[in-house]
This record gives sequence, C-alpha cells and structure tokens, in this order.
Amino acid sequence: MEFPLINKTYIADTVILGNGDFPNAEIPLHLLKSAQFVVCCDGAANEYIDKGYIPNVIVGDCDSLATEIKEKYAHILHIEHEQEDNDQTKAIRFCDSQNRKNILIVGATGKREDHTLGNISLLINYMQMGMNVTTVTDYGIFVPVHGDADFESFNGQQVSIFNFTCKSLKEENMVYPTRAFDNWWQGTLNESKGDTFSIKADGYYLVFRAY
Repeated sequence: MEFPLINKTYIADTVILGNGDFPNAEIPLHLLKSAQFVVCCDGAANEYIDKGYIPNVIVGDCDSLATEIKEKYAHILHIEHEQEDNDQTKAIRFCDSQNRKNILIVGATGKREDHTLGNISLLINYMQMGMNVTTVTDYGIFVPVHGDADFESFNGQQVSIFNFTCKSLKEENMVYPTRAFDNWWQGTLNESKGDTFSIKADGYYLVFRAY
C-alpha cells in the first residue's frame, strides 16, 4: 500500500464531520469546505450549519441535534436509534451503503478523551469493512494499515505508530528502530529521515504523521 500526504490542495470525495472539536487548522478546514459530499455526525451539524454550510446528510440518533435544525433539515436526516455503535460508525455505514468508500474524517478528536480514543481506534474496523478511511486532525493524519506500506513524508516529520495485531513491525528510513510494540506509547515520537519511509509488518496498525 502507498499513502500520500494530504495537504491544502487535496479535494476529498466524501468528508465525515464528527462531533468533536470543530476543525481549526488550515488543512482540515480546507478539506471540509472543498468536499464534494459532507456527512455530519448528529450534533456536528449544529456548528456546521451555524457557520453557514449545509451538509448533504446528517447521520445518527439525533439526540444532540438542535430542534430547529432537526425540523428544517428533516429531509436530509438519516436516523439510527441503535446504541451499539457510535455516530461516526453510523456515518461510515451510511457511506458504505452509498458506495462511498474513500472517506476523510475531521472533527473526530477533542472534547471527551474517551470519544477521541474510540473514534481513532475504530479506523481499523472501518479498514476491515473495506473502507479507505483517514482521520485528519488539526495536528496531523491518522491512517489504518495492514501489512507492508510506503508513506510520503518529509525530512524531520514526526511519526507515531500504534500496533494492534502485528507480531513483526520494522521501519525503513526512520530515526528510531521499531518492533511489534505491546503498548501504544512505545511507538510514538519517531521521525522520518526523508521524502518517504516504509513499514514492513504482518498485521494491523495505525500511523500518525504530523504536519
């Protein structure tokens, strides 16, 4: 697999806006404003619409959606009342049903830390569903990966690797050696040594590249 950098010129097919902190940095804001199709997770629509934008669809149980928005935009609501999955997963499921497989998620972090951890860890599940999904924050980019992968980068870029199921995990063109870490903190704060780096692995893991 190859993972290019995402920058302020990238135009996304589909963007999911989560109900964490509204994007504030240039790259996630550009992705949200220029997206061809925007799915808001429930209450995220409140701020998105308040800022003058209109989503293509609002997905969730609508428990945190303002009453006036729920009434005015009833025609674009996709309501799921089940509580087993969070609204981000419901939005992914909706996109999958519409054959929208290439997804960027913004607004997935911030506010409650348990929600942040849950949203990030779910990227592995979405990859296993056959989705090509990336989470873009104000500080960098998370991608779920399985097996060997090549990444576009730049010299000195900060990189963190979070192991899920790998028994072997080796880096190429990074400052610090890697292994099949058994705790998430162990793979943080590595660094790229050039325009690309590679990872050779036998399982699932997450990679974070800072801007």
